[in-house]
Amino acid sequence: MKITFQDGSSREFEQGLSILEIADKISVSLRKKAIAGILNEKEVDLSTVVVDDATLRILTEEDPESIEILRHSAAHLMAQAVKSLYPQARFGVGPVIEEGFYYDIDLGEDVLTESDLPKIEKAMAKLAEANLPIVRQVRSKAEALVFFQQDAYKVELISDLPDGETITTYTQGDFTDLCRGPHLPSTKWIKNVKLLSLAGAYWRGDSKNKQLTRVYGTAFFKAEELKNHLEVLEERKKRDHRKLGKELDLFMLSEYGPGFPFWLPNGMIVRRELENFWYKVHLKEGYKLIQTPIMLNKELWLVSGHWENYRDNMYTSKIDEQEFAIKPMNCPGGMLVYKRDIHSYKDFPLKVGELGLVHRHEASGALNGLFRVRNFTQDDAHIFMTEDMIVEEVANLVKLFEYIYSVFNLSYHIELSTRPLEKYIGKIETWDRAEKALADALTSLGKSYVLNPGDGAFYGPKLDFKLRDSMNRIWQCGTIQLDMNLPERFDLTYVAQDGEKKRPVMLHRAIFGSIERFIGILIEHYAGAFPVWLSPVQVKLIPVNTEIHMEACDRLFKKFQDEGIRVEVDRRDEKLGYKIRDAQTKKIPYQIVIGDEEASSDLVTYRKYGEKDQVKVSSREFIDMVLSQIKNLQ
Repeated sequence: MKITFQDGSSREFEQGLSILEIADKISVSLRKKAIAGILNEKEVDLSTVVVDDATLRILTEEDPESIEILRHSAAHLMAQAVKSLYPQARFGVGPVIEEGFYYDIDLGEDVLTESDLPKIEKAMAKLAEANLPIVRQVRSKAEALVFFQQDAYKVELISDLPDGETITTYTQGDFTDLCRGPHLPSTKWIKNVKLLSLAGAYWRGDSKNKQLTRVYGTAFFKAEELKNHLEVLEERKKRDHRKLGKELDLFMLSEYGPGFPFWLPNGMIVRRELENFWYKVHLKEGYKLIQTPIMLNKELWLVSGHWENYRDNMYTSKIDEQEFAIKPMNCPGGMLVYKRDIHSYKDFPLKVGELGLVHRHEASGALNGLFRVRNFTQDDAHIFMTEDMIVEEVANLVKLFEYIYSVFNLSYHIELSTRPLEKYIGKIETWDRAEKALADALTSLGKSYVLNPGDGAFYGPKLDFKLRDSMNRIWQCGTIQLDMNLPERFDLTYVAQDGEKKRPVMLHRAIFGSIERFIGILIEHYAGAFPVWLSPVQVKLIPVNTEIHMEACDRLFKKFQDEGIRVEVDRRDEKLGYKIRDAQTKKIPYQIVIGDEEASSDLVTYRKYGEKDQVKVSSREFIDMVLSQIKNLQ
């Protein structure tokens, strides 16, 4: 049989060799380093037997795909260790996630705490040292149900699989788990593991089911990589937006309104600057701005499909004996605005934007600072167009997203989410056309994307923009959703070139996603040290002596304020060193110390946040520098 390798070379091998045997025939060193393979574009175990011509990549720990295989195997090793310590344990699911893995565990009457994690790590280390082979086995559905009959969670997962489905299990020592694989050849590779935290998680994400214990962990091939990652995690803790939000007086949370954040004066400045930036960019892009009511009649939500598909997340109330709902999304209000007028093809693309406050009922256990709240402001827009405009308009949107994210130095990748298997509206052929149009738009820009099957909104497929911050974390923010269904449900029309009434196509899109969440991301991205244009206080004036130098501070204060610079004077009767340290703690971009020389001249001596050097310039030079940074969004 002929095997073609990644570099384009090919070689003949006898039929029926495993990938490990092929690696051995190439070189002993490759056999020793091999951990898995990609056979005909599919990841497989080293034990996989090749019986025909094929393309093959033999993976080592240096390949980017290998880290997920390691972490997948580490999740199984953790489950095996837990089972050895808690024999009654049963297991839900244990997937690989960004930067690590988790496993959901039912411990019966036992309770796992953070202090138990080192004990589990120690058991994992012993199992890794034993170098247990990880063996794949294919079973029928009936065989799998019998094998896992003592584990209700596995039985439920297997029962949901169609009859005739190939079911695979992986065994290492005395532990067997249900899994598609692939996995490492043995446990010896899983040396650099750290269990990180615990959380509660309902089985299959349903609050009606039992709450399991979710154990999070991570694994790396090299000890140095694990060490570096743990240092990054410590830095992330320091950047926690809840901690910094309190220290920098940005926002507060109250037990009187769980999930409903309170914005403090400093936070309002950041928020307003973001909103003003958003308005300016969108007006330049030709958007018309509207505002729709927060509460609307149930009948509207029935038409939109939200009542059927989203009712559990909506807050409702009765007004004049009629049922109303607080909006969880802005779209239906936007439909009513569109229907108010008669539209022509000449109006298209019609871009309508709204910073709309929405409310969604989130489980109390899911609430998390600004990241998961119950009321938030979506930077929404709806773009109405003809079907032949889709590719061009989506491409224009992607360019707009790219510009806005670049302002904050956030990189991103795009995921294309397709029709859900259940709970969707509209015809499948309509979905197919919409999904192809989104893919074509990305192709026209030369943009790569990841396919995310079944994760579209109930009314249409979408492009999700996953941002990567300075701490290498991924955030879901922007989205472009192509909707051919709501215009149908709301009977939206336009007068086409031939004079006939036709149905428009609509794009839903948000760039920040949620202003609240985006601010939380920015707090951690910048570690609270916002760029000058976003900073609540841009300049802090510090007198050396409050009695002697305060008049000079007040003169500068007035001068800066007249130029539109956000400035404060530290009037406290404290030592100079304390005031300087405090300005650093508050992460104010510029601090200016006013002494005898500054008081008697037009010079200012400033220090930039995070730097030790002091710079002396004229007040005009300083003002021009700051205004330039504000203008250029720096």
